[in-house]
Amino acid sequence: MNPQFGNDADTFFDDFGPRDGTPVILIHGHPFNHSMWAPQAAALAAAGYRVITPDLRGYGRNPAVEDKTPLGVFADDVAALLERLGIEQAVVGGVSMGGQIALEVRLRHPGLVRALVLSDTSPVPETPEGVAFRLEVAERLLAQGMAPYAEEVIDKMLAPYNVTGQPEAAARVSAMMKATDPRGAAAALRGRAERPDYRPVLSALPASVPCLVLVGADDVYTPVAEAEAMCALAAHAKLTVIEGAGHLPGVERPEAFNRSLLEFLGSL
Repeated sequence: MNPQFGNDADTFFDDFGPRDGTPVILIHGHPFNHSMWAPQAAALAAAGYRVITPDLRGYGRNPAVEDKTPLGVFADDVAALLERLGIEQAVVGGVSMGGQIALEVRLRHPGLVRALVLSDTSPVPETPEGVAFRLEVAERLLAQGMAPYAEEVIDKMLAPYNVTGQPEAAARVSAMMKATDPRGAAAALRGRAERPDYRPVLSALPASVPCLVLVGADDVYTPVAEAEAMCALAAHAKLTVIEGAGHLPGVERPEAFNRSLLEFLGSL
């Protein structure tokens, strides 16, 4: 893991595969860290791609630095990291909040994005009810820590049958959540509550910027219907529904997820 100075926060990341391979940067969701992409990083690096998996500020080994982290700040961190690595263009992918950050990268730094990979995410702005909920959860994390939240949401992050059927995956996901700094998670929730409408970003994607949309068949946070709506907006998007998975198909069904991702990358 390499420390780098990003936008204005230390960015820790892993960098896999040949340096001359097509760059792919994968952005984790809330409340996780870069290690959630380990199965994808291994598969893509073995196929000759350069895979960069950063810890977002406030997560993993990237210190919490503010009370509110807008998605635009995360996106600028990603852009700063790519610049420091000398990467002019990359495939930008993310899951859940990471997918929204990928869309924000396209919005703020369009030239950086060779293609988009959006897993289990939503482009719509937060509702008033959603704003209140995220702000309430932020306060709860600061007061209670991450453990009660992790136990509350584990069977929504993973499909319930995978919590019991894949105990190692469930333990890994739970450990990532519990290890997250509550201050970083709360700051991200406050920033995410103010997210804009990314549907125009999808609608404006040209054929030269392909988009892969993946979703777990049993995702309760961002159901298949939302993924289908995203593909309807982006004329050149491809949809893959991962059977036997919930909100984190890259963790729950890595082989199926990687197969779709490699096929997409090979078509670029």
